[in-house]
Amino acid sequence: MIYFMRHGQDDENYIGGWSDVELIQSGINDAELVGEWINNNLNIKKIICSDVRRAVHTSLIINKYLNVPLEESSLFREQSKGDLNGMLKVTAKELYPEYFKDVKVTTVYPNGECLKDLYNKVKQYISKLSSIEDDTLIVTHRGYINMIYYILNDIPLDMKKERFDVVTASVHEYDKEKNTIRRIK
Repeated sequence: MIYFMRHGQDDENYIGGWSDVELIQSGINDAELVGEWINNNLNIKKIICSDVRRAVHTSLIINKYLNVPLEESSLFREQSKGDLNGMLKVTAKELYPEYFKDVKVTTVYPNGECLKDLYNKVKQYISKLSSIEDDTLIVTHRGYINMIYYILNDIPLDMKKERFDVVTASVHEYDKEKNTIRRIK
């Protein structure tokens, strides 16, 4: 089994994507609780995390409980929102109102990418997940984990980001043999 975890809660007043937005206190608290739960319930031997700050911070908190090798990787980044990465949402809505109305999976952010781009990257990488050592925890983002659900369940991509219950600090088990994923925490 490989485990995917969404990072802790960050400041929702900012656009996520590849931003350097920090975890808020409740996100830190949730990561602490999940770190303790993982330590008591799973046998994690390694952590790989997205190299985006909120995922790295979450991984460092989790690893206080596990003390295992930790590796950062750009392979597990969220969708790039380009010029909007890390921008206050209020400002982004003023400067780029078209990215808040009728956004589609093919809507490309300025100097960024569309959701379909993230889907294609995950789809290309998913076959390589079998080479990742069992009992690895991958700390990443909702978008990335959602793409795995879409792909493995053969569901057409849409903009329903809450569809798979990938809430902050949630843990999802990927069964390499059955090629399935499910939320376990």
